[in-house]
Amino acid sequence: MSEIDNFLAAALRILPSKPADDAPQAKKKNYSQLVSEKIALAFAAELRRRGLEETRPAPPGEVAGSGAERRVAGGIGAKRVDVTWTTEESGLLLGVSIKTINFRDLRSKNFQKNLTNRRGDMLFEAVTLHRRFPYAVLIGFFFLDKEAADDATKARRSTFENAHHRLKPFTGRHGVDRPEEQFERLYLVLHDANPFNPSARVFEAGNPQKEVNLEAAFDDIIALIAERNPDFYDHADGMLTGVR
Repeated sequence: MSEIDNFLAAALRILPSKPADDAPQAKKKNYSQLVSEKIALAFAAELRRRGLEETRPAPPGEVAGSGAERRVAGGIGAKRVDVTWTTEESGLLLGVSIKTINFRDLRSKNFQKNLTNRRGDMLFEAVTLHRRFPYAVLIGFFFLDKEAADDATKARRSTFENAHHRLKPFTGRHGVDRPEEQFERLYLVLHDANPFNPSARVFEAGNPQKEVNLEAAFDDIIALIAERNPDFYDHADGMLTGVR
């Protein structure tokens, strides 16, 4: 396994047992927040390993000052961003948004209920950040419980398939003149958090048939940052320098 696969597996392995679908809403909300926090720490660790030394969040004492997630002043207001890399000279250079849906709706028995709201949150975040930092590379990871791929009925597609359909227009922003609501890359992840054999299957939004290697996805993220910020790229080892 690659380092990022190990980081993510470790994050999913240490999560507490997932509450039942009929658990109190506050308990489910706390669990979903914890999932996002652990994934953010895993992704940030991989980015620091690749040379983005000031990436947050981080465990206490691992980066200068606070390692907590940042609240970034965007074009429509301040926004908390799950994973960030910034410099004093340029401000936000990389932002990673992490959203999750972990529980079935008790009435419909599928994972669809909050899909529209989560998508809206991500698109608002992209607009807010791109308006203030048009050169920033923004990446979205939408984590769905693995059972979201199997909740189809005769009347509707699975939540996983519907998520691809709804997110496809908002991935692949190739230039600073492209729509602000687009992410440079958007990924859908089917995950299973458990202490024995955690798993995560990654797909680029819009292509549910083709699984993406997570290490290759991070290679692509680094390449996008280097393309926008060539002065930070070390061609000798293919790493981004830890410019503060």
